[in-house]
Amino acid sequence: MTRTTPVSTMNALLLNEPAIRLGAFASVFALMAVWELIAPRRRQVVPRGRRWPANLAIVALDVILVRVLYPTGAVALAMLGEAKGFGLLNAYAVPMWLAVPLAVVLLDLVIYLQHVLFHAVPVLWRLHRMHHADLEFDVTTGARFHPIEILASMAIKLTVVAALGAPAVAVLIFEVALNATAMFNHSNVRLPAMADRTLRWLVVTPDMHRVHHSIVVRETNSNFGFNLSWWDRLFGTYRDQPAAGHEAMTIGIEQFRDVSEQRLDRMLTQPFRGDAQGYPLGRISTD
Repeated sequence: MTRTTPVSTMNALLLNEPAIRLGAFASVFALMAVWELIAPRRRQVVPRGRRWPANLAIVALDVILVRVLYPTGAVALAMLGEAKGFGLLNAYAVPMWLAVPLAVVLLDLVIYLQHVLFHAVPVLWRLHRMHHADLEFDVTTGARFHPIEILASMAIKLTVVAALGAPAVAVLIFEVALNATAMFNHSNVRLPAMADRTLRWLVVTPDMHRVHHSIVVRETNSNFGFNLSWWDRLFGTYRDQPAAGHEAMTIGIEQFRDVSEQRLDRMLTQPFRGDAQGYPLGRISTD
């Protein structure tokens, strides 16, 4: 016996998924970009004009490559799983009211573990470090990932969606939430201290995730969560604040400190230049 989404709902999801995701992305991006102008958390030394063109070009390139190389997206694969009955949640006919939140939480856990993996394995760190090589921290940083990393991440996501048998609705909710929270928690915005402390018990806040973008190794090795904040607390990777404070901390990594590295051509070639330096999880800090 399998659990299935009604055909009408499946068709609506498949037809409207690109519009839903694009609309959510554009809305959250615009909101956070304006918020950064009104109430910035840090003064930016490298202006938007030196970083945003390449960061946004990377986003466009990532979207095109994923659509071309993965014509069957995660939502479509989830629909196929429901129709054919493959995947854990389908095999056990878990009711929709339980399967949807369970799938969203488990997918978020996979993203956390994947993030740790991309810091721990040198060849994967070569790909991921482009995200960390941004010299500032704002809404565009949240979407700045090397195209090869995006393709590898998509392969992992499709594998997990198929194995889990995640409902299509859950996959869409997760995709929209992940994109929205990634832009939110990478934004250069100031939250009231009380709001930040409260929100941290559920989701990753900008102050929480900014610590992860510190140049200090022991801080880079913390706060891996993108959406739900529980995983860092549960697995012992949570760090409350940067040692230097948010205004004084240095953003980025030791490599690629020159502003020229923010050009699109330099960003795309970063995985193939220099060495991985066993960084960051390969280096143990005793501080």
